[in-house]
Amino acid sequence: MADDRIGLRGDRGAVLGAMMLATALIAIDSTIIATAVPSVVRDIGGFHQFPWLFSIYLLAQAVSVPVYGKLNDMFGRKPVILFGIALFLLGSIFCGAAWNIWLLIAFRVVQGLGAGAIQPTAITIVGDLYSVAERAKVQGYVASVWGVSSVVGPTLGGVFSEYVSWRWIFFVNVPLCLLAAWMIMRRFHEDRGRARAVVDYRGATLLTVGLTLLILGVLEGGQAWGWASPASVAILGLGVLLLIAFGFVERTAAQPVLPLWIFRRRLLVTSGQLSVCVGAILMALSSYVPTYAQEVLGAGPLVAGLALAALTLGWPIAASQSGRVYLRFGFRVCALTGTTLVFAGSGLLLLLGRHSSLFEVAGYCTIIGLGMGLTSSPTLIAAQSSVGWAERGVVTANNIFLRSVGSALGVAVFGAVANAVLGSGAVTPAGLTTAVHRIFIGIVIVAGLMVVLAALLPGDAPRQKSPDRQAAPGQDAAAPA
Repeated sequence: MADDRIGLRGDRGAVLGAMMLATALIAIDSTIIATAVPSVVRDIGGFHQFPWLFSIYLLAQAVSVPVYGKLNDMFGRKPVILFGIALFLLGSIFCGAAWNIWLLIAFRVVQGLGAGAIQPTAITIVGDLYSVAERAKVQGYVASVWGVSSVVGPTLGGVFSEYVSWRWIFFVNVPLCLLAAWMIMRRFHEDRGRARAVVDYRGATLLTVGLTLLILGVLEGGQAWGWASPASVAILGLGVLLLIAFGFVERTAAQPVLPLWIFRRRLLVTSGQLSVCVGAILMALSSYVPTYAQEVLGAGPLVAGLALAALTLGWPIAASQSGRVYLRFGFRVCALTGTTLVFAGSGLLLLLGRHSSLFEVAGYCTIIGLGMGLTSSPTLIAAQSSVGWAERGVVTANNIFLRSVGSALGVAVFGAVANAVLGSGAVTPAGLTTAVHRIFIGIVIVAGLMVVLAALLPGDAPRQKSPDRQAAPGQDAAAPA
């Protein structure tokens, strides 16, 4: 008799635990290096190059996600996530052994490519294993990984850098990767059948190169080169042209790497646009709330990080309870409730000044986090539930990719706003307060757009009560040994 328990003790619990561990690899790695940057620079140099440690990782992850999403649907989830873990493991070992900043940056690309496979595949596997009703609770488990990692990551980075060596922020991934791979190989079983897969090499190449140039132009525009410079125009222009060519290629491809029907379905388009907004707000808050707390309010790095952690702690709390809302009232009501909270919390940020307390910062971030939990996870579940097994990987990857695009846009736009206020002179608390307030105004505008998008979600979004396991002949995603 099948065990329908949802937690880690059920039949599917071992697979869920493996997905949480795989997700933790990505979540911790996105924050652990931040507190280790001074130690890295002291050891191998490259102060002016260290921002590339973040942007190149984000770039490699973002551009590879759509390709891995298609590979999930062609070859199955298991080989893709194992490949991603192996690539992430290899990149971590090389990063820990790097002897100069440029090698470290190059090996971060390898890590990013591995992360691009792990993140969407883990979420897709969870979508395969559980029904819509069950996913409401399961998403709380997965989302909690990000909340815990937001606190554990910077703390581990500081401990390793101060008491051991910064290289261990990468070497610590080795046992975690091996454990996650062992759990997946032993407990996760699927049968994809023997249908011949046709790889869209032209589409994959055009998409990857085009997105690389476009996101690179957005990430570095206004920083490495001016927005109106020949380099910026050439990079962004070529990226757009390649993506246009990609669109024409996909219209005739036998197995398109990113099917164009994704951009014609109202639910998928709206949920994707919401993901862009989520990415932009998260990046803006992650970049400027700790700086504001330290430079204006005088908090230490750890305390400033904990103020921001309130955002990611509120997220899993709301995500775990979101199912009760969308199963009773529908996905649109749930998303409207969440986006309204995001808008309210963003508006409260405008009340912050030079004499505000850290408790106010943490409180407002908590409200935004609660809103994100009622918005991000339910809209992704709605998108997943609107398609079958053979399309779920692409849909999930597209949603995650668009959030990465939003993050890149957030870095560029909000960074330009801050630089316009601060100029090239010394940064003063008064100037930084003004700059951050301008960014908060931008966040309020994006949050208002989220409310509008949530209202545009279809009112009859799917709310099925049984897993969609019959979509792929012979597939048995929920059969852990």
